[in-house]
Amino acid sequence: MSTNEDGQRQQVRLCDRLVIAGTHSGVGKTTVSVAIMTALRKKGLKIAAAKVGPDFIDPTYHRLATGHHSVNLDVFLHGKELILPLAAEAAEGSDMLITEGVMGLFDDSGFRFGGGSTAEVAKLLQAPVILIIDCAAMSTSVKAVVHGFSTLDKELNVKGVILNRVASKGHELLLREALEDTDINVIGVLEKKDAFNFEERHLGLVPAVEEKSKIMETLDRLAAEISDSLDLEQLVKIANSAPTLWTSRANKPHLVGQARIGICSGKAFSFYYHQNLEYLQLAGAELSYFDPLTDEKLPPDLDALYMGGGFPEVYTAEISKNRPLLDEIAAKARDNILIWAECGGYLLLCESIDGHIMSGILDSAKAEMTTKLTLGYRYGYTLRDTIFGPSNTEIKGHEYHYSQVEPAGEDLFLSGRLHSGAQGYAAGNIFASYLHQHMASRPEMAENLVTNAKRTDG
Repeated sequence: MSTNEDGQRQQVRLCDRLVIAGTHSGVGKTTVSVAIMTALRKKGLKIAAAKVGPDFIDPTYHRLATGHHSVNLDVFLHGKELILPLAAEAAEGSDMLITEGVMGLFDDSGFRFGGGSTAEVAKLLQAPVILIIDCAAMSTSVKAVVHGFSTLDKELNVKGVILNRVASKGHELLLREALEDTDINVIGVLEKKDAFNFEERHLGLVPAVEEKSKIMETLDRLAAEISDSLDLEQLVKIANSAPTLWTSRANKPHLVGQARIGICSGKAFSFYYHQNLEYLQLAGAELSYFDPLTDEKLPPDLDALYMGGGFPEVYTAEISKNRPLLDEIAAKARDNILIWAECGGYLLLCESIDGHIMSGILDSAKAEMTTKLTLGYRYGYTLRDTIFGPSNTEIKGHEYHYSQVEPAGEDLFLSGRLHSGAQGYAAGNIFASYLHQHMASRPEMAENLVTNAKRTDG
């Protein structure tokens, strides 16, 4: 094993692993994944978790199931070269890494250069795949589904299937008979039970921070159900079959100074990549949390604010009534404190959300909830100097929202799969937009933010 001058290990081994995929969105990937994680943890295994794609909510369920933070593995946001290092570091010291896929097994970013499907990530990890199939509306056609998904990509290692939402023992018999002469193992069969469904909202599951005790109870029920319905020993053997892999560690931010950064948190603001917070700390940030639903004051002596996404629209009336905090945020902005606001945090900077008065830092911008979902990956560049670098700094990220802000801003140029143009506010001490960025591929983002917010009295 090689070491650097500081004696730190430069190589890390990726442990035993599985990728749990689906034929399409809504087949039960998260439910089955967290149930397996919980059940294996109860058997004494140390489980690490990962999520393919840019999701914020599913990893919060992973954390409850495993007791550890989950990591996002996103080819578009991170690049292919970082997938293996990020996975290995997240799973270091664990017995098994369970990676939950995104959408259907072969669905990707939509960009020819972006890729990012669950299948691609599974191949990069050299991980066996367990495919979940929603069998509610099929019987012997399951054979065609399994044949297609297991043979489309010869480099993909589909090792087993989980038959979900099976109606009866007779239905199960038909499904099993259809798959008898295939090379794919049936790992188990799950009946359709509403009692095991998690509560959902318009962006997916309700964040775990809002219903922690209720979700923990459901996880216990799910783990018991999975233990009775799936062959967990076979799953462990399949995970053990993954080849041994060693990889270099990902680059991390350097310590560049000291800065105290306020993190907007609570039920309304829980969409943060854990690594973004970790990278800020590595660059020298001290993180101090506040909740707009309960705190009337910001933490003292702040040098910057990081206001992530979430569901402020669900709590708009309550947030609007917290005038002391909103007024203090506005005053800090006038004093040129650095503010990084993503999506939900962006809305908090607007004059209003659906008529409810917010901080008004962006005094001409008003946010409204719509019925239209805007989602997708974005790449582009800044149109002026920002807290993350000079004009023309490359940026990329992901959008997922049902709101719109007017005027939309004109400080960032972003391209999506179907449209491109200027948007966002990034003048002076403010960087506010719908774009969720991940620092793993650009650790200098953390260094730039801490440097620009650096405390002179530190």
